[in-house]
Amino acid sequence: MKMADVTGGTTTSAFHGLAVEGLHVALGRDNAPIVRGISFSVNSGEILGLVGESGSGKTTLAMALLGYARSGARIVGGSVKVRGEELLGLSWNDQRRLRGDVIAYVPQDPATALNPALRIGDQLSEVLAVHEPETGRSQRVARTRSLLGDVGLPSDASFLRRFPHQTSGGQQQRIVLAMAMLTRPAALILDEPTTGLDVTTQAGVLRTIRTLCKSYQVAAVYITHDLAVVAELAERVLVLYAGRMTELAATREIFEQPAHPYTARLTAAIPDLFQPRLLSAIPGSPPALGHHQPGCVFAPRCQMRVTTCEEEDPIFEAVAAGHYSRCHRSTEVRPELGEMLVQAPPNPAATQALSVRDLTVSYGQVRVLDGVCLDVRSGECVALVGESGSGKTTLANAIVGLVRPDDGHVALDGRAVSPRARERTAAQRRALQYVFQNPYASLNPRHTVARIVASPLYIFQRLSRRDVDRQVAAALERVTLPRGVAEKYPDQLSGGERQRVAIARALVCDPQVLICDEVTSALDVSVQAAIVNELLALQRESAFALLFITHNLALVRSTAQRIAVMRAGQIVDDGRTDDVLTASGVSRYTKQLREDTPSLSKSRAQRGSLREHTTAAAPRYSSGSTRDLSHG
Repeated sequence: MKMADVTGGTTTSAFHGLAVEGLHVALGRDNAPIVRGISFSVNSGEILGLVGESGSGKTTLAMALLGYARSGARIVGGSVKVRGEELLGLSWNDQRRLRGDVIAYVPQDPATALNPALRIGDQLSEVLAVHEPETGRSQRVARTRSLLGDVGLPSDASFLRRFPHQTSGGQQQRIVLAMAMLTRPAALILDEPTTGLDVTTQAGVLRTIRTLCKSYQVAAVYITHDLAVVAELAERVLVLYAGRMTELAATREIFEQPAHPYTARLTAAIPDLFQPRLLSAIPGSPPALGHHQPGCVFAPRCQMRVTTCEEEDPIFEAVAAGHYSRCHRSTEVRPELGEMLVQAPPNPAATQALSVRDLTVSYGQVRVLDGVCLDVRSGECVALVGESGSGKTTLANAIVGLVRPDDGHVALDGRAVSPRARERTAAQRRALQYVFQNPYASLNPRHTVARIVASPLYIFQRLSRRDVDRQVAAALERVTLPRGVAEKYPDQLSGGERQRVAIARALVCDPQVLICDEVTSALDVSVQAAIVNELLALQRESAFALLFITHNLALVRSTAQRIAVMRAGQIVDDGRTDDVLTASGVSRYTKQLREDTPSLSKSRAQRGSLREHTTAAAPRYSSGSTRDLSHG
C-alpha cells in the first residue's frame, strides 16, 4: 500500500514531517511478525494518537520508528523518513546522530531518562554539547533557560542546580520534554508520558506537549492506552491490534463514527466524568506476539463476526475520505454506549464497617495527614481521590497499620484497632485487606498463583489441604481466572491477570473492608473495565466495604457511591458522587480536578459534533438503557 493511499499526502523529499511505509518487525528465527504493514505519515505540527490494548505492538512500533528492535526481534522491512531522511538501514553512528537531533523520544517513566547523579542543568546542557558541539556554554545555558520557560518550569540557577529527585513527577516529565526539544527535532515519539500522573499534573503536561508541537512545528506520535487523553490531544488516531493497523481517521470520526468493532469496543470501555455509564470490557484477550491465524485477527473476540471474517483476512482500505479500516463489515459498525448508571441512595441500615477519626501522620517535621475523618459503610464503595502527594496512600497505610499515626484512631465495625498491624488480632487483620497498585511488586515471583492466593488461609485459618485448594479455586473463579492459572508463576501472566490474582488473594478470606490503591492505573481501558466490573460484582455478592483510591475521576463516576477528595493531607470534600462531581458548592480544588479530567463528551463539545458538520446519513448511536448503581 502506497503512503498516499493512507494519508492523502506525499512522501517526496519536500515532506518535513514523519513518513512511515511498510514497516515490518519480526521475532525469532522463524521471523514471526509482531508488527507488520505499518504505513502512515504525520505532518509538521500535527499530533497522531497511537492507541490499542497492551500487547498490540504500540511500544514495538515506537522503538522501530527510532531504528530500535526489542531483544530477539528485527526490523525486516519498511521505511521511516523524517524530513526526507531515511532512518532505517543506516550505520550505528549515523542512526545515533539522527536520534535526538532529527527524531526524539520521551519515555513513560522520566526517572529512566534522567541521571540521578547529575544536576538538571548539566543534563540539559549535555544534550546540546553532544548534538551541537559548536555551541558555546553561554549559548547552551540561554537555550536551556528559554526552553525551560516554554515547558512551564523555573529557569533560575537554583532550579538548574537541583537533582532529579528534588523535583516532582510532573516536573521530571517536563524536564524530559525539554531535553527532547532542545535540538528542535522534526519528529517526537511520546510513549505513554502521563500514565502515572494525576489529572492536574497530566493536564499541565498535555498542554505543554500541544504548545511545543505547534510552536516548534514538530510531527508527534503520542502513544497511550488512555483514549480520553487522545480525544483531547490528537488530530488523528491510529488504532493498532495484534501489530496491525486496524483503523486510521480524524479523532472526531474515530470516536463518533468508528468503522471497526475493536475501536467501538475500546470506546465503550472509556469512563466519562460527565456521562456515568456501565463500563464495557472486550471479551477474551489479544493474541500472543507472532500469532497467526486465517481470517481477521480480531474475529475470535468480535460480536459482529461472520463466516467470511474467519476465512478471509480483511484489507486495510478507505471507508470515507481520510478514514481507513480493516474490517469486512466496516459500514455496519455502530458506536457502542454502555448502560446509563444512576446512583443508588445510601442504605440507612448498613453498618459502619470502617471509621477513621482525626488521623494525623507526620514524616519527620512534615505533616502528611492532618486530622482526617472518613467513614465507609458495609456494601458501600467510597472513592478517595486527589493529586499525587495529597496523602491518599499514606491514609491507606495508616488504616491497615503499616504507618503509625501521631494521633487519631481507626475502628472496624465500631471497635477501635491498634495503630500497628502486628498488634492487631488475626480476626482484625483478616477483616481488613489491601490490594496494592503494582501487582508486579506485590506478588512473590517464586511462588505459584495457588500458593500466593492460599497464603492468607494458612495465616488466618486452620484448614486441610483439600479445603485450601477448594477455596483457592473458588477465589480464582470469582475473579474470572481459569483453573490452569493456579500452577503458573506471576511472570507468566499479563498485568490484568496479575491484578486479578492480587484481588483473589485479598478476597479469599472474606474481608469486611477492602482497600484498592490505584489498582487500574497502569492497565488499558478494556482490562480496567473488566477488573472494575468484577470488583463491583464481588462487592454486591459479599457486601464488603470498598475504599477505592484513584486519581481517575472519570472512573469514579462509574464505580463509587461516595467520594472523598484529599488535598495536602486533609479531606476537602466528602459526599455523594453526583453531588461532588456536578454541584457548584464544592471546593475550588475539586472544581479544578473536574476541569482537568479528560473526557470524551467534553472533547466532543469542544470540537463540535461530527453530526453537525456532515450531511452523511443519520446518527449511528445506540440508545443505551439505564441501570442503578446499587451495589450498596
